[in-house]
Amino acid sequence: MLYLSIIVSKRIRRRWRLRAESSRLPMQDVLMVDDSAETSQKIISADGSKLFVLIAEDEPLIQANLEDVVAEAGFEHFSVSNADDAIRALEEDSARFCALITDVRMPGEADGWDLARRARELQPLMPVIYMTGDSAKEWAAQGVPNSVLLQKPFVHAQLVTALTTLLNGAATSSIGQ
Repeated sequence: MLYLSIIVSKRIRRRWRLRAESSRLPMQDVLMVDDSAETSQKIISADGSKLFVLIAEDEPLIQANLEDVVAEAGFEHFSVSNADDAIRALEEDSARFCALITDVRMPGEADGWDLARRARELQPLMPVIYMTGDSAKEWAAQGVPNSVLLQKPFVHAQLVTALTTLLNGAATSSIGQ
């Protein structure tokens, strides 16, 4: 059996147990709620500083939802509504950010592809998560290496899993450098 445990709010821990049945039966999803997780902690770096995720999303409701998911996962966030503002924030202090979550299509001169390329110029190991409703086919040509693309709509667990997986990969890549 495969177990996945994620803290999704300050008070609820959800576990999904996936059990493969015979080839004639579909896979079952069983949701179990454990109320023992009373508090969520902020995730901090090895030097004790808070980890900020840069969020670039032009739709206010989606942006607010992303902020909630990132905060509930234990990260601080800095949100902007277009790639141009995100590029400015990165150029002012790229070391402040541990990851980038960006929509692909946004108003302004730059788009999410341009934003991610600039982020990687400033921080070569920065984790990048793209979100799109219609541009997934362009990811292979436009996306930066070792990034993740989430097709909208997606569930919160996909975003948290992508973020933590990329952060762990970046931390492993930087060992010994």
